[in-house]
Amino acid sequence: MRRTEVKRQLDEGDVAALSPLLDAAEKDDTAQAYATVLAWDDEHGDGRPVAFAQVNRGRNGWALAYGGHADAALVQAAVDVVRQEGGGHTHLWVNRPTDADDELARSAGLLRGRDLYQMRRPLPVGEPYDLDVRPFVVSQDEAAWLEVNNRAFHWHPEQGGWDRAILEAREREPWFDPQGFLLHEVDGRLAGFCWTKVHADHHPPLGEIYVIATDPDFQGRGLGRRLVLAGLDHLAGQGLTVGMLYVDAANAPAVHLYKDMGFEVDHVDRAYVGDITP
Repeated sequence: MRRTEVKRQLDEGDVAALSPLLDAAEKDDTAQAYATVLAWDDEHGDGRPVAFAQVNRGRNGWALAYGGHADAALVQAAVDVVRQEGGGHTHLWVNRPTDADDELARSAGLLRGRDLYQMRRPLPVGEPYDLDVRPFVVSQDEAAWLEVNNRAFHWHPEQGGWDRAILEAREREPWFDPQGFLLHEVDGRLAGFCWTKVHADHHPPLGEIYVIATDPDFQGRGLGRRLVLAGLDHLAGQGLTVGMLYVDAANAPAVHLYKDMGFEVDHVDRAYVGDITP
């Protein structure tokens, strides 16, 4: 018999019990759980949860994710947390979704929304490029970067609308490396950037093009491809043999560019969306 339990805060025992599931799940690098829903199998279990769901509250609503052997009761319990906290726009992100995930989301009133491709290619690339870049300087480049990022991603639900607090939170992450945060300037003005990230816990380790953008005033100059190449070159210089990035499946020009650069789709992540009433 399965039961669910909502935890507003995890103690050391909960974290220890969750470790195998968390290690197997794709985790957002900055997410802070507002609540965690645990599913237990009291009859056949070994004292550890068989599944969990995280409920995160963000700038643009609620974000849910689950791991382990999730069922409809677990997903509904996570949605009910959102409902009890006043409701709102909700995204449920699932890594490598299946038809079963589609059905679980539908049972909780969430419909298929965005698909993200995770694309990969071998490193090094070997394609020449001509672009001057320099590393990001902490406590110096934040304002200029925020201006370009928010101009380039004004339409984007996660990457747009950043402020200094969000950026500084990323700077405190253990993976943050300003040497891999590459800026391209034209006449003293930031024209574009390529921010890389290393996933050392993957096998083999992955070098990610984490965020890349060109200021709208400098578009049409072929900077995007050269910025990607600069980022991949930096990652290859760190000894990484696999480059990776995420791109919206609906962004046909970007998908075409990355395929032309040798990237191939490794898997799909999917967002299920809905507006939860209080």
